[in-house]
Amino acid sequence: MSRLSVVLATYNEEKNLGRCLSAVKEIADEIVIVDGSSTDKTVDIAKSFGAKVVVCDNPPIFHINKQKALDLASSGWILQLDADEVVTPQLAKEIKMIISLDDREIEVYQQNLKERDLFLRHQRLIEERDGKIGEESKEFAGFFIPRKNYFLGKFLRYGGVYPDGVIRLVKKGKAYFPCKSVHEQIVVKGRIGWLANPLLHYDSPTFSRYLKRNSRYIDLIVQDLKKQKVKKNLWQFLNYFFWKPLCWFLLTTLRHKGILDGWQGIVFSFFSALRFPRAYFRYLNL
Repeated sequence: MSRLSVVLATYNEEKNLGRCLSAVKEIADEIVIVDGSSTDKTVDIAKSFGAKVVVCDNPPIFHINKQKALDLASSGWILQLDADEVVTPQLAKEIKMIISLDDREIEVYQQNLKERDLFLRHQRLIEERDGKIGEESKEFAGFFIPRKNYFLGKFLRYGGVYPDGVIRLVKKGKAYFPCKSVHEQIVVKGRIGWLANPLLHYDSPTFSRYLKRNSRYIDLIVQDLKKQKVKKNLWQFLNYFFWKPLCWFLLTTLRHKGILDGWQGIVFSFFSALRFPRAYFRYLNL
């Protein structure tokens, strides 16, 4: 039976960590936590689950600590999670099943995924943005897991939010984070597949938490604008303050049917679109 390590990078996650680890304690052969010097009870909670905890600094690109957690894992398979994510019982069962299969059996499983077409279409969109994911190989080395994102009391399904595939299950030694940007994909040296059952993502249970997280992403967008040396002129002002946010809002609410998620879907699309002018405004004031 293949062993499974569950790894996380944390910082002040006392409100989420217990829920996350409770959901995986039965399937994890070990739990590894790399903590960025939390000032709350995160470390104590991690240790209460028998986790191996390493405390270090908290770099702005948190993938650095995620990579440290990957390096510390000792099992053949690794499930990398964020503290605000929850593995459902159905997903837990699927993970244990998939890591027990050989590559031929996994291929048959992939062909029979109920939402296979949706997953592959989503993967193509990610690859158009980030480049080719995985390698041509007979060996499956990583798996996307679809996510349901929780926003103001509801798991969003439309607006381009689902399946929000994230590579979370990887073979030891076959995956790494480049650690250059918060938006980067984990690099997998092998074939990529999909799991069927979604991961629950409690990223925005309150509006204040959403704005706080959103503000951190905007700061990183500003750094990207700086690296790209985006010009500070009237055209770019109009582009970032009007054209980009308008196109994004219409795309997510109408074409991707975000309106079907009710008022939460509309609010999510609106504030997601606002990241463009907010980022450019901060960039102008550097």
